[in-house]
Amino acid sequence: MQVMNAEWTVTEETTAKKAFDIAYKREIRALIDSVRLRASSVKEIDDMWSLHDFLSVKRHEVDGRYDYRLPILLFVFAGLVKEGWLSIDELEGLSNDKIAKISALASM
Repeated sequence: MQVMNAEWTVTEETTAKKAFDIAYKREIRALIDSVRLRASSVKEIDDMWSLHDFLSVKRHEVDGRYDYRLPILLFVFAGLVKEGWLSIDELEGLSNDKIAKISALASM
């Protein structure tokens, strides 16, 4: 993955952190709802191990997706937009150039 060297203003960093947190909380809420539903249907030990496997995969996915390092943040946001956890509108406050790059990456 090529790192995009972009300068971040204080305003952009504040906007980015807010958007990052919104997406994270949104995805975690959805995951918790999904886990509650799956847990309520556990009847056998195999169901429990299946739930465990599901949680292990989701933890790996979430930990990998939410990486708040400025050099790769445009890629992170593009992925979050593409997956529906964040909208381009929620990135208002970033430069037009950054938003254009995120939009282009999200549409790939």
